[in-house]
Amino acid sequence: MTRISVELVPRSRSKLLAEAQEVVALGVTQVNIPDLLRFSTRSWQGCELLRGVVPGCMPHIRAIDINPKLPLSMAYNLQAAGVREVLIVQGDAPSDMSQRTYNVTSLEIIRKFQREMPDIRVWAGFDPYRQSMARERDYAEAKLDAGAVGLITQPFFDRRLLEICAEVLPTREVFWGATSVTSEGSLSYWQNRNLAVFPRHFPLTLEHNRAFARELLAFAREVGGHAYFMPVRESAAAYLKGIV
Repeated sequence: MTRISVELVPRSRSKLLAEAQEVVALGVTQVNIPDLLRFSTRSWQGCELLRGVVPGCMPHIRAIDINPKLPLSMAYNLQAAGVREVLIVQGDAPSDMSQRTYNVTSLEIIRKFQREMPDIRVWAGFDPYRQSMARERDYAEAKLDAGAVGLITQPFFDRRLLEICAEVLPTREVFWGATSVTSEGSLSYWQNRNLAVFPRHFPLTLEHNRAFARELLAFAREVGGHAYFMPVRESAAAYLKGIV
């Protein structure tokens, strides 16, 4: 069965709770919480807040924050929140070095979760833009070999690249990502920061982004995968209405 997850950014506890209630009212049963150091609420704390509100909550865990020599510091929080799944991302070093980081890879932390919290299903990231397709495919396969149950992708903006990736990825357990890009600034961010590939003519309208989200959901169902929606600078409820 195709699953749908919506990414909710924990800008504040009250806003996170309100957004979760809005998307649940639309029929959403799973959310993902990114771990962003500029906000005070960590991803697992967001899942604790939403326990009893959303049936499924998946926190993102930054690999470089994990001390490989000590037990997982957020294990108690994950258990208290009833978390059953996590996404392991590599993570970027803090610009001001305000938090200590460790020289570890996503592969090491996936294995660490397998050893210390075997009941939790671990997902891994897939980024079709950061390196060659062959290298990213091989890296994805290594993550699956390390114990990941599937992949969650960076957002796509064109069906053609979706189809290529679906042919080369070593699993069908994939959450295919889509986001909203409705301004020149957002377009520049994805192109320059994340090296994302856009079609030559990409309308910067909410209507176009929602239309592509519907297309992506249909594609996910066709290939036996899942859909992962990341509304940015848009109301999650407004973005999702008529899609889920």
